Amino acid sequence: MRILVTGAAGFIGSSVSRVLLARGDTVIGLDNLNDYYDVRLKQARLAALQDLPGFSFVHGDLADRALIRALFDEQRIDRVVHLAAQAGVRYSLENPHAYVDSNLVGFVNILEGCRHHQIQHLVYASSSSVYGANGRLPFSVHDNVDHPLSLYAATKKANELMAHTYSSLFALPTTGLRFFTVYGPWGRPDMALFKFTRNILAGEPIDVFNYGRHRRDFTYIDDIVEGVIRTLDHPAEGNPAWDALAPDPGSSRAPWRVYNIGNSQPVELLRYIECIEEALGKKAQLNLLPLQPGDVPDTFAEVSDLVRDVDYRPSTPVEVGVARFIDWYRAYYRV
Repeated sequence: MRILVTGAAGFIGSSVSRVLLARGDTVIGLDNLNDYYDVRLKQARLAALQDLPGFSFVHGDLADRALIRALFDEQRIDRVVHLAAQAGVRYSLENPHAYVDSNLVGFVNILEGCRHHQIQHLVYASSSSVYGANGRLPFSVHDNVDHPLSLYAATKKANELMAHTYSSLFALPTTGLRFFTVYGPWGRPDMALFKFTRNILAGEPIDVFNYGRHRRDFTYIDDIVEGVIRTLDHPAEGNPAWDALAPDPGSSRAPWRVYNIGNSQPVELLRYIECIEEALGKKAQLNLLPLQPGDVPDTFAEVSDLVRDVDYRPSTPVEVGVARFIDWYRAYYRV
């Protein structure tokens, strides 16, 4: 197939592209290479892809309507994996317009491209952040998610609603994937694992919010990629049992679905730090702080729908995943 992967120079996008190419698909990668974090890391991911047969790259922005229209007109795309977005919960408090431009305007441009070119399936990145103030654990796609705690989360919830509209009006199969704290080699420098590793090696203290007591459903990158590709290969279908009088938030009469992709094994942040210390052979200096605005105390993915529909469950233990990241970090930065 010919697959458009947006955010192809990103952490998840580059990993998904690599696996799609390995199985023989043609990948058209789109990325704007913005400077939200170190562009050199994005360029290094991209350079590794450009050595592989079947990959082509388009440098451009999702919010550029003419560029996205031309991309769909020219590339004969079969399916789309939409991973490009302005990421980060806390940055959305500082620069909200970046989230509107990328996550809302950009998403409409992708939906319009899919609509007018009979795309077989659109798989797009949502986030565990959509659960917001929902206190019921584990988080289920069948729970209500109408109380986001950050603009980032609100844009991801909006993406799910926008996708539903296009699935309903135009029979466009769409699937939203709610990722839970993705980590691993080639990860983002703004994420805790990257920051903690860098500071511990430098002998500098690390900021530990909520005094290290919150739990996260850390999910290893290879598990995320496997879930994305298995979902891509199963275009969304309508749920014939969907009841308008008792509407299920996780499905629809339209060909629209949302799934959690998480390890379903929440780990307390202090334990996560211990795993980093063990892999580095060095203790951290902890600067214990209260919970930050926009953050939630715990995340925990309920993944039975993913298991039922695509026969997959993430399973990499955090001890294994953290050690692999540390190995990559030492090699990449020659530490």
